[in-house]
Amino acid sequence: MLSLTNCISKKSSLLWKPLTSGRLFSSLASYKYALRHSTFNDPTISLRRHPKAINFYKSQVRSFSSTLTTFHGHLNPPKPGEELHITFVLKDGEQKTFEVSEGDSLLDIAQAHNLDMEGACGGSCACSTCHVIVDPDYIDALPEPEDDENDMLDLAYGLTETSRLGCQVKMSKEVEGLRVALPAMTRNVSNNDFSNN
Repeated sequence: MLSLTNCISKKSSLLWKPLTSGRLFSSLASYKYALRHSTFNDPTISLRRHPKAINFYKSQVRSFSSTLTTFHGHLNPPKPGEELHITFVLKDGEQKTFEVSEGDSLLDIAQAHNLDMEGACGGSCACSTCHVIVDPDYIDALPEPEDDENDMLDLAYGLTETSRLGCQVKMSKEVEGLRVALPAMTRNVSNNDFSNN
């Protein structure tokens, strides 16, 4: 049968311990699973015999809930009449044009359309894997890069005068029709690359 001393008197340790088998269960669900699937055969163990233990356990354990994880590449469709256009020049020279909303980052746009842009840091300006080369006709319409972006751009492969990080460039009416090229390759630099062996 269930040990009520483990469930009630030791509130800090909420473990289910059947006295007859010596097994520990970290949750009511695992205990019920063990009973249902006969991982041990002991007819004396029954939750019905100890409703106080069950009620105590339920009152002490918070329920688990989950929400959908937000991924990069999630875009809201543009409202009619407010569409902005961007053209990506891929590594093989192919051009792809998309209609996007104001405020979307180039990283989100590229990932939403399955383009080859990694974004290893998740868009937090901590890597250079979303490096893009902006068409010189549009570079002056973009806001100046901040120091963090410039630091990461120093690590980018194939750096040019018009290089930017896709996670830091947001679409706006000032850059309607923006054209960016994806570099031939990207480099994901980590701290381990600088360690002395």
